[in-house]
Amino acid sequence: MYHKTGDIKSWKAFKSAVRNAKRTFFDQKIQEIVLFNKRLWDLMNWIRKKNLPAIEAIYYKGQPCNNLPSLWNALHSSYNSAENRPINTRFLEGINQCNNIDWPPFTGQEFIDAIAKCSNSSAPGPDHVIWRHLKPLTSDKVCLSKIINIANTCITVGFWPDQFKELMLVIIPKPNKASYNVPKAFRPIILLNTMGKLIEKVISHQL
Repeated sequence: MYHKTGDIKSWKAFKSAVRNAKRTFFDQKIQEIVLFNKRLWDLMNWIRKKNLPAIEAIYYKGQPCNNLPSLWNALHSSYNSAENRPINTRFLEGINQCNNIDWPPFTGQEFIDAIAKCSNSSAPGPDHVIWRHLKPLTSDKVCLSKIINIANTCITVGFWPDQFKELMLVIIPKPNKASYNVPKAFRPIILLNTMGKLIEKVISHQL
């Protein structure tokens, strides 16, 4: 009608119809994501992304990081600044110690409850195993018994396998920063192997 008449009222009605159609469409998509695929980051495609400068070196202690070793040193020193820092534990001496208690063996239901809360679309670690892969295993009695044996042995022996410590570190920019030339403008995200995370969840629940 606006193209035919050029009337301002028709233009406002057109803009209102477009706005309502967009809202209905996006509300429907959000409901689908919340109720079905659980991939909340799919919504990021609708958000206007911040354009980073084409070339902007990270500066550390006044010097630009123009090569990989200097960049690694800057990020490592910023994120792991507390590494090897001496810790005064004398304050623990004044705390009354409780009696030792036995650690109860893990049960299959604990693992089933823990993994039920995990999203199938979470990013995996170096093993590329996601929660969707582990859920059928925990529903199988034989596989679940093996997982329980691994967890109980970790507690009994007092040993955490190296495979559970393997990780991938992804460094992403923090949003809405005026400049991205300092290490603190970025955030490290650690992705661990999924089996270790599952056992950690059950240990945390017991604690």
